[in-house]
Amino acid sequence: MGVVFGDIGTSPLYTLNVAAKAASPAGQVSPEAVLGIISLIFWSLIVVISLKYAILIMRADNHGEGGILALLALVSPRRAKQSRWRAVMVVIGLIGATLLYGDGCITPAISVLSAIEGLKIYAPQTQHYVVPLTVVILAGLFLIQHNGTSWIGGIFGPVMLIWFIVAGVLGIVGIVKAPAVLAALSPLPAVTYLWHAGPLAFVVIGGAFLAVTGGEAFYADMGHFGPFPIRVAWFGVALPALTLNYFGQGGLLLTAPGALDSPFYELAPQWAHYSLVALATVATVIASQSIISGAYSMTQQAINLGFLPRMNVVHTAGREIGQIYVPFVNWALCAATLAAVLGFGSSEALAGAFGIAVSLLMAITTLMATSVALHWKHNRLVVYGVNGSLLALDLLFFASTSTKLFDGGWFPLLIAFVIAFLMLTWRKGEEVMDAVRLKVRERASDFIENLKRNPPFRIPGTAVVLGRMAKGVPIALSHNVKFNHVLHENVLLVAVTTAETPRVSDDDRTAVTRISDGVTRVELRFGFMEQPNVPEGLELAGRLGQIAKVDPSQLIYYTGHETIIPTGRRAELSRWREALFAFMHHNAQRPGAYFKIPSVQIMEIGVEFEI
Repeated sequence: MGVVFGDIGTSPLYTLNVAAKAASPAGQVSPEAVLGIISLIFWSLIVVISLKYAILIMRADNHGEGGILALLALVSPRRAKQSRWRAVMVVIGLIGATLLYGDGCITPAISVLSAIEGLKIYAPQTQHYVVPLTVVILAGLFLIQHNGTSWIGGIFGPVMLIWFIVAGVLGIVGIVKAPAVLAALSPLPAVTYLWHAGPLAFVVIGGAFLAVTGGEAFYADMGHFGPFPIRVAWFGVALPALTLNYFGQGGLLLTAPGALDSPFYELAPQWAHYSLVALATVATVIASQSIISGAYSMTQQAINLGFLPRMNVVHTAGREIGQIYVPFVNWALCAATLAAVLGFGSSEALAGAFGIAVSLLMAITTLMATSVALHWKHNRLVVYGVNGSLLALDLLFFASTSTKLFDGGWFPLLIAFVIAFLMLTWRKGEEVMDAVRLKVRERASDFIENLKRNPPFRIPGTAVVLGRMAKGVPIALSHNVKFNHVLHENVLLVAVTTAETPRVSDDDRTAVTRISDGVTRVELRFGFMEQPNVPEGLELAGRLGQIAKVDPSQLIYYTGHETIIPTGRRAELSRWREALFAFMHHNAQRPGAYFKIPSVQIMEIGVEFEI
């Protein structure tokens, strides 16, 4: 209830307000417009959320996991032959992933702002305190992230369940006052209104689209809970409650056309107003926490899939889903979210910035899911017919929200563009570096032959030499032998690779190849949703009898400390992008820390590369 439906569940706070004001520039909304907007919202929930996400898109899973990066791993796996089509899909998928960061900046801002703005209904003098109070609440939310959020997770479900019950009850009150609003259960009022609204219809569609923001969480969180519980919670609780509340707000506007400032809050009696503001604030904090935790999870996936440099990923003590903390992402999101609150100042102004990113993300998800369905050999006519219709609807929503491009829509798009560019630069830079590493690496056969011709002094113990690729000999080892003329009695050449699956079983975790007496290659495989842990992987290989059991505390780990010098001589990257990649590489987390290796057991050997 909280993790999946926190975002979409708090949409009634601002959706009808924005759409109705767009339909009534004069200040009072007509009954035809009310019925048309409510019908449009209801059928958007049915088609986009219920049909597209809950029934269709959730079928496109990557071994049970969903989300844009899980789709990207299916569409363009690393082992697949590269082509122009795959390259285009990688770029499109990355743009979709980065749009979630833009969403992550806007969702907390618009959600909490819309809740706090309820104070103005009966106390207009508090208007000047709305933005400062929102900033304080959001800053506090980001400040507590490093402690873990299991205590928030513990109240996710109960609070959101109360929220949906209250929203549904308020909706029933509004419907009783104006039962005529039930005519909006038919799509006819929406079609009729949009047909006669002229150019204004485009803006109204963009406002109504806010009702389905948060739908991506259905797919992204599928791996946490499974599709069945999400569908049951949606059709059994969330959809009925949202439907009742939107229709109740519509009934209120039919009886009081001037109640446009906050139809959600004006459904409640005055004596319950401030309690409702408090409940709404807690619900929006939960919605914000869900999107923040989602950003952490997606960052970890992007690092493991090779789209971002290594970052410090902290596993907190909580037992709830997504209990990781990424400090850099936390403070970057905090800065962007607070900038959005201070820069836009109201939920109505933020609405323009909100819709465009989510609508484009939904279109990209549909496009990539279509590609996966075709790859899985589903009937092409059915796929093109169904997904083509859904894509056309997504593009209609995107076009309508694009009317707000210069009213704030540029903000999340700018964030997405910058992050996508950084991701593409990192991925291309790592491809260039892999080619350079492979060129200077000594072949395993040559290394063994050199050991036979010039035997080094063998010292007792086991050395673990980390390398990025499961081929050749890591430069850290060949340099150590070349300059120090020593070698441990047992050497494990360890390479960590990321699978296109979310998780890897213990049976498939290790692949061991004996190269010569005392030299063994170990490939450790981790899923893109797992945190790589080299000591645990080696301990597993020892338990399985693939390598000799050793005392983990007695291992010495060799890693390379790479310094990249941009030269501009390579055609793949321009000189300034080489410099950007070198900067990102320099600030990436060191391999030892990322792979959970005790720092007292690490020896780094510096190597310079010119690219």
